[in-house]
Amino acid sequence: MKKHFNVLLILTLVYITSCSKEAPKESPEQKGTLSIVEAFPELSFTRPVDFQQATDDSNRLFVVEQRGVISVFENDEKTAAKTTFLAIEDRVEDSDNEEGLLGLAFHPDFESNGYFYVNYTASNPDRSVISRFNLSSTNPNEADPNSELVLLEYEQPYGNHNGGQIAFGPDYYLYIGVGDGGKSGDPHGHGQNRSTLLGNILRIDVDQENGDKHYSIPEDNPFVGNTEGFKEEIYAYGMRNPWRFSFDSATDQLWVADVGQNSYEEIDIVKNGGNYGWNTMEGFHCFKADECEQENLELPIWEYDRDEGDISITGGFVYHGAAIEQLQGLYIYADYVSGRIWSLDFSDPENPVNTELFKADFPISSFGVDQNEEIYICGFDDKIYKFGLE
Repeated sequence: MKKHFNVLLILTLVYITSCSKEAPKESPEQKGTLSIVEAFPELSFTRPVDFQQATDDSNRLFVVEQRGVISVFENDEKTAAKTTFLAIEDRVEDSDNEEGLLGLAFHPDFESNGYFYVNYTASNPDRSVISRFNLSSTNPNEADPNSELVLLEYEQPYGNHNGGQIAFGPDYYLYIGVGDGGKSGDPHGHGQNRSTLLGNILRIDVDQENGDKHYSIPEDNPFVGNTEGFKEEIYAYGMRNPWRFSFDSATDQLWVADVGQNSYEEIDIVKNGGNYGWNTMEGFHCFKADECEQENLELPIWEYDRDEGDISITGGFVYHGAAIEQLQGLYIYADYVSGRIWSLDFSDPENPVNTELFKADFPISSFGVDQNEEIYICGFDDKIYKFGLE
């Protein structure tokens, strides 16, 4: 049975298109009830944390389960079967709520090279692992579990704030979201310490090797060639736990949702070399101080507090699908604990408009898009949802 969480959105969309020989045109008034429905009613997943498509126009979808399994299936709401694409439960440490197999990214040339990348936590020692796997040579719906090539590992001092997202940017480089290493308040000061990989957005070139590393550093990374001991993999820093991020396919902007400490959740548009403040600041506010040095810090574009049971932001996507016209160009995101889903209109940066769309009755772990840029929602009720219009 499909679940519906409806809110009546009656929006009048008037847009003007122009060219040198045609007069402006008005679109008709559009009305509808926006809803959330089960995208694949016959399928269920154990703690789905990521949702991806393979950039190969195959119309396949891939769901990452935290325990260490990736499933593949056809993008059809009537789909009743899924196939195990990769199972690495024996390598994944999943003892903490924020550990496990956390991220998946397909190489932009996956159709020709069969490469994809994962982000997972491992033990002995506790660490995050960024690895490349190959597609099976005999079955397009299976990966070769023995093909793992470890690109990067970094120690995790605690079981939380592992980040998890990996994604290829429009520049073909691999971006990696790394949390501050955990505990409360960033006790080791990783957020402002550029000599560690923790507390950053990293960017690496997976198509070039450098010495014994199976990747190289993009030449325009901000700390290339520094003499202070800063990690050259760093693209931006001052992050607490950038659990989910995405690129706007229309503008190439990098949108990062950074999970807050006790008071504020924030959304950042991240740029090369930016310092996003943690643990000097939490959102727009000084952290554990009445005043703090804010010079050279990049402030969020939006924050929300925890007055209504919101505890942990789940980043999403700027919507560019065709199914829901009233969401066009809006950033869709949620709160993991409260289940609230919002749209953020940032077309006027001086006056952003944040609108609550739903309050779902399940924890929202992640968002994803299919090859048509329609948005899907990963629920910790073991279901995948999408937006509908009735």
